Amino acid sequence: MVTPVKLLPAEEEIATSWFRRFSRTFWVGNTLELFERLAFYGQSSYLAVYLAEQVGLGGKGLRLAGLFFGALYSLPILAGPLVDRFGFRRCLMTCFAAFSMGYLSIALAGMKAGQGLIQAFGAMPYVTFALLFTAVGGSLIKPCIVGTVASTTNHRTKALGYSIYYTLVNLGGALGPELALRVQERWGIQYVLVASSLTSVALLLGTLFFFKEPGRVVRPGDPPPKTMGQVLHDLLVVLRNQRFLLFLVIFSGFWIMFWQIFLSLPFYVRDVMHYQRYARVQEVDSWAIICLQVLVTTVTRRFRPILAMSAGIGVASASWLLIPMSGSPWMAVLALIVFAIGETMQAPRYYEYVAELAPPGQVGMYMGFAFLPVAIGAYVGGPLSEYLISHYMRGPSPASMWAAVSTIGFASTVLLVIYDRVLHRDRH
Repeated sequence: MVTPVKLLPAEEEIATSWFRRFSRTFWVGNTLELFERLAFYGQSSYLAVYLAEQVGLGGKGLRLAGLFFGALYSLPILAGPLVDRFGFRRCLMTCFAAFSMGYLSIALAGMKAGQGLIQAFGAMPYVTFALLFTAVGGSLIKPCIVGTVASTTNHRTKALGYSIYYTLVNLGGALGPELALRVQERWGIQYVLVASSLTSVALLLGTLFFFKEPGRVVRPGDPPPKTMGQVLHDLLVVLRNQRFLLFLVIFSGFWIMFWQIFLSLPFYVRDVMHYQRYARVQEVDSWAIICLQVLVTTVTRRFRPILAMSAGIGVASASWLLIPMSGSPWMAVLALIVFAIGETMQAPRYYEYVAELAPPGQVGMYMGFAFLPVAIGAYVGGPLSEYLISHYMRGPSPASMWAAVSTIGFASTVLLVIYDRVLHRDRH
């Protein structure tokens, strides 16, 4: 006879009512994040192709796509003081209003209804303004949702709360391209952006009617919210730390590879592998992360952070070398599964390492700049994708482009190890 295991009160609570442990605002905020990611990744899976071909910008469209992604991930650093000043609810409504108008403005560039605007302003100036307007407004989303999770959880529920948040982010990344594919096949590529705009309108209404401003938990000793001047001062402090800045630049090599999933891979899958549903390939990365995160994290949890990150970037770098082995889109699917394994190896340990790099008393400030490699990767990834497509895909050996992408990742892996051995350990 097996003796029943008696759960401790805390364990019993987790096992029976974990859903109820979070407030209504927590679930509303995370639901908004899920559908925002659906809209974002849906349009992202087609944005490079749309700008290059539907709008007719060619290689300039790839650079603009990289500019959009980069701005969206670098501006949240400056958006924090606005969120602290005006509150989550107002900033979320501003964000979704900007997304609604921005996505629609981008869509008009490729529609007959918007050709008057294109002729009046020119395609490049108009699209550049529309993308930057969307990015500036959209930069409010991260501080708002992450802040909502922080404000609606406590020391017992925070880890689970962030786990739910990151799972929903990846779920949006997995479902968004699939839903966008249905829209593209039925109505046309420009209507993918229209669908993202309409989704943002629904999110605006959802915020208006269902989202309640969470109470800010102020603990004794907590510093007051930072002003914009203090944030700019922090930015200068971080930029003066040459070691940390070098680390961010080295680590951005991973994100240069990542953004090729949305910038170069769609053209390759469609034109070289002759598979028109390239969005279905792009969603593999998110699905694989959802399925493999727990297993990979368990296997690598005893690794030193630098070992886990270096190994993760190395695995992700090797994944691109699989693509030239076959002209089948299934090889691209396998490559993205391997890439996702590398991503799950390094992602949880990255923030731990950033905290370790920060000088005493400056951990919070440094963590605020942890998204910069994502932005740097996008800023570089746009021009890189233009070069890869023009010099490789139009040549006799298009598969060679992935060796170039892989080389960037392997260089980052080696430089990261050197950085840790020569510079970081020198601090101790």
